[in-house]
Amino acid sequence: MGCAGSSESRGDGTVKKIQKPKPWKHSPQITKTQLMQMREEFWDTAPHYGGRKEIWDALRAAAEADLTLAQAIVDSAGVILQSADLTVCYDERGAKYELPNYVLSEPTNLVRDT
Repeated sequence: MGCAGSSESRGDGTVKKIQKPKPWKHSPQITKTQLMQMREEFWDTAPHYGGRKEIWDALRAAAEADLTLAQAIVDSAGVILQSADLTVCYDERGAKYELPNYVLSEPTNLVRDT
């Protein structure tokens, strides 16, 4: 059993660790600029769909950080991981937070800006 401020504990008492998201493709291909615009739009609107703003801010910081720092961020914010790749998380009050692949990693078919 984990404490209230830790990531979800498995039955064996270990904490679920953040992992890199699986590779994905965007259809149609997009540029880095388009991807950055999609990310900004998501983060600007995400708090309006529920949950707490400070958790959304922590998830954004974790999504933009390396794995070690991301783990520290979610642990300190009390985020409970359902998916190790951060796509589905909960806060301590049970609010659900879903993150799309495009905010967590780049697609395998990203094209250069022209």
